[in-house]
Amino acid sequence: MVIAIDGPAGAGKSTVARHLARRLGFRYLDTGAMYRSIALAAARQGLSPQRDAAAIAALAKSVPIEVGEDRVLLGGEDVTEAIRTPEISALASEVAALPAVRQALVQRQRDLVSAGNWVAEGRDIGSAVAPDAELKVFLTADPEERARRRARELGADPQLVLAEQALRDARDASRPLSPLAPAADARIVDTTGRGVEEVVEELAALAEAVSREGR
Repeated sequence: MVIAIDGPAGAGKSTVARHLARRLGFRYLDTGAMYRSIALAAARQGLSPQRDAAAIAALAKSVPIEVGEDRVLLGGEDVTEAIRTPEISALASEVAALPAVRQALVQRQRDLVSAGNWVAEGRDIGSAVAPDAELKVFLTADPEERARRRARELGADPQLVLAEQALRDARDASRPLSPLAPAADARIVDTTGRGVEEVVEELAALAEAVSREGR
C-alpha cells in the first residue's frame, strides 16, 4: 500500500508523514530531501539552475542518495542538517522546477515505492510519482500559520518566511512539469490549528478504511 501525502511547505507533511509511517509500520520517503540533496550537490559544484540545467540533471540521475526516517546520505555523507539551510531550501525549489531534474528524481522515487508499504510525501506524489496510490492526501493550512511553523523550525522572522513562502508557492504552482496541486482524487486535509497527533489519527483512520475496502 502506498499513501501519498502532498502539500505546500509548512502544511505539516514531513512531521505527519513520519509519524503516520511509524504508526502503521510503513516505510517513509521524504522526496523533498532528494531535491534538497541535488541542490546541495549542485551548490558544491558551483552549478546554477539558470546556467547549468543539464549538469544538474546529470547529478539527479547519478548521484547516490539514501533517504531514511531520520538521516539523509548524499554519496555516503550525512547531509541531514546541510540540506535544511535557508539557502539550500531556496535553491531546491529552483532545482525542482527543472523538468529534466524532476523527471530523473520522479523515476527514482517510483522505483523506490514500487514494492512494499510506503508513506511518501512531497509535492507531486499523488499526481506524478504514485498516481495509483491507494490513499492520496493533500495537506494544507492557512499561509500565516504555515509561515509561523517554518519560522519556528528555522529560527527566522515569520514575516520574511511568509514573503519567501509566497514566492515558493507561486513557483511550485506554475512550473510546467508536476505543478503543486492536489490530485483529482486526493482528500484535502486542513491542518490549521490542529496538532500532529490529531491529523495522524485522521489519516490512520482513512488508511484503515481504504485497506478494508480493498480486502
